[in-house]
Amino acid sequence: MSQEVGETPGEKVVVQIYVIIVALAGVMGFVLGSIRPADLEPALFGVIALPPTPFGVALYGMVTIGVGLGVLLGLVIYVSRRTDDAAGRRNPE
Repeated sequence: MSQEVGETPGEKVVVQIYVIIVALAGVMGFVLGSIRPADLEPALFGVIALPPTPFGVALYGMVTIGVGLGVLLGLVIYVSRRTDDAAGRRNPE
């Protein structure tokens, strides 16, 4: 008896918070890029050089925060679904 674990309201809230955090990183990057510090040289993952413009710094912030938090969020969702599956196999109702 296999049940597919669907998306819960809690997961939707976590994803919405993730999107808000990534958007805030973009806004803060745009503000920082507008100030234009002298030594600002954003490099995406240390490899891809981005221009020190407001949009370049916003992109840098959004991608780095998005990837970093996205990996962690993906791991949390994966582990929670695996835990639900394992608990369902131990306690069949």
